[in-house]
Amino acid sequence: MPKIPECDRCLLYSHNPHIICAVHPDGVDGDSCLDFREDPNAQIEKLWQPEGATYYNGELILQPRQRWTLEEQLELLDWHPLFTGKCPQCGAEYERDYISRVHWDCPNSECGWMDDSV
Repeated sequence: MPKIPECDRCLLYSHNPHIICAVHPDGVDGDSCLDFREDPNAQIEKLWQPEGATYYNGELILQPRQRWTLEEQLELLDWHPLFTGKCPQCGAEYERDYISRVHWDCPNSECGWMDDSV
């Protein structure tokens, strides 16, 4: 049912999982309600969220785990072929087809450097 965040603080809110309120039992259309009446005794419900997660538009979003520290990520800019265009081991130049590339193994078959980060 379409419920807006203000419903929990409204005098007309039914606190019923099947009915939103007396005026709009199926909820409101849109982002606001013309019939909203602030309930002075309403307690604001805090949403629980685990560490590393946040709410966006009422939906809990888990943040992806980072494998590298910030320092390691910055160091990656200095040596990874995605950013330098060269093999970090032998310096061989990559073709400039970055958009289609998934693996960054060295173009020099004698070098043997392979990208293990993926």
